[in-house]
Amino acid sequence: MIVIGALAAVTCVPPAELGTPSPDGGSGTGGTTAPDAPAGGASGGNGGSALPDSGNGGQGVDVSSGSGGSREDAAPPGPRPFDWMGVIGTGQSLAVGNLGTPVNTSPNPYHNLKLSGITGPPFDPNSASLTMAPLTEPIRPLISLAAFPSAYPGNIFGETPHYFMANQISAMYAATGQGDYQTVHSIIGESGQPLSVISKGAVDMGRTGRAYAATLFEMKAIKRLAMAAGKSYGVAAIIMTHGEKDSTSDSYEDGVHKLWADYNADIKAITGQTTSIPMFLTQQHSEPFGAGSATISSAAMWRLGVKYPGDFVCVGPKYQYQYAGDGRHLTTHEYDRMGAKYGEVYFERIVRGRNWQPLQPLSAVKSGKTITVTFNVPAGPLNWDETITPPHQAALTEWGKGRGFEVSNAGGRVAIDSVAIAGATVVITLAADSQAAGWTVGYAMAQDGSGAMAGPTRGRRGQLRDSNLLVGVDAATIPCAVTSGSPMIQAQAANAFQYHGDRDVAEGTGLPADTTVAAKVSDSSMRLTAPWTGASGMAEIKLRSDHRNYCVAFEMPVAAP
Repeated sequence: MIVIGALAAVTCVPPAELGTPSPDGGSGTGGTTAPDAPAGGASGGNGGSALPDSGNGGQGVDVSSGSGGSREDAAPPGPRPFDWMGVIGTGQSLAVGNLGTPVNTSPNPYHNLKLSGITGPPFDPNSASLTMAPLTEPIRPLISLAAFPSAYPGNIFGETPHYFMANQISAMYAATGQGDYQTVHSIIGESGQPLSVISKGAVDMGRTGRAYAATLFEMKAIKRLAMAAGKSYGVAAIIMTHGEKDSTSDSYEDGVHKLWADYNADIKAITGQTTSIPMFLTQQHSEPFGAGSATISSAAMWRLGVKYPGDFVCVGPKYQYQYAGDGRHLTTHEYDRMGAKYGEVYFERIVRGRNWQPLQPLSAVKSGKTITVTFNVPAGPLNWDETITPPHQAALTEWGKGRGFEVSNAGGRVAIDSVAIAGATVVITLAADSQAAGWTVGYAMAQDGSGAMAGPTRGRRGQLRDSNLLVGVDAATIPCAVTSGSPMIQAQAANAFQYHGDRDVAEGTGLPADTTVAAKVSDSSMRLTAPWTGASGMAEIKLRSDHRNYCVAFEMPVAAP
């Protein structure tokens, strides 16, 4: 392991110890990997960069790439194609931080950038007001929810995933000893808008329809400023956080593919790059509403990564994240957690050039009363997450014992008797066999009730996860008052839990394995899922976001043996 000492105090960014993943990002349990994809862009350094310490009590923790175990002999990244690696962030409300307030106003600990000084419309990429600025949140001045809908540049409603995404990439890169890695982020999504409004050809209606044109404006402006600074610039990835508005659209998959193709053609014409620009996707789970309804857009996001593994990456689901009270949007902490996951997968695919794939099914075979589903496992072994409430307990109860798995045939829903993990497979035992045709197996697809209700305790969800060891850039060791036999912890310093929250992993000498935060009472007080077993007094508690990979939502046909 490579250990880098603490050199500076910056909020939420710890010193690092990097566990390098296996070359193929495969399963630690011998799970089969998904089809090979072309290597992503390589990377390299253009100057030394120290990895800062955590400013909220951090004593030095790991920033580990847990995507496939540990290999001491893994080759370091090579030279990257551009000095400034561009990242486009598009989508709808979760792309622009709805309800993600208050934002994390920490200073930029690395050299990641955003475009500043934007005026208009009209938008002039040659305007003298445009400059490059450190990537901080908020990305631009926040817009009130009362102003919805609101188009670029007034499209930011709260914390976006990009600050933590950028920091995670930079931290993991710095931990390899290769120096600095700069990403430049363009956040152009539009809250509440369908794919047609953020795609090429959308009509600018003043408050909507500006996202695609804004992307090309930023690309031209950043390209000009990069040349003036003596830097090269190209776009490395498109981050797509979308799908709610098109949750029942049968054309969504084709529409997203067209958006990717249009971006690739138009961006390459501006930057001059020749390499393909992949699109990173995360699934949505809040829409459509209604018991039994299925989310077509989420399944499409998974299928795009399977069909076009070099061009699309399904980073994973979001049901494991803690949602705001409306059941549709994330909290500030969870936007950060999602950003760090984007950063981890970007590092694997773009920096390392490895064929990282999510926790996803590879095949499903039925034999009598059993269906065996084989998975790609990014970091084995597979496990059940008992902190996620099992779905289908009050509705769709035929699947109540499925831990998120859902089986149907031509006759309708099929009752599940049990599910069990066996290496890189899950064996589903049915309550009864049937000679019916048209067997399918799904996971986290069907809604139990009415209304928006995404998250780990309600709505579309499942309990299957891997054992990824990633320790993200929010990790910190915080001195806390603890009481023997009590799950409550009190931070010694006021507001020390400001950048931590529900479902964070909690570690300490008096805590059992897999302890997490059950509830954040305040920025100084938390309740854990297990009581402190040591003596009462002061103790150091390590807190970090849970970056284990959770199974994608999917539906697929079941084959005969």
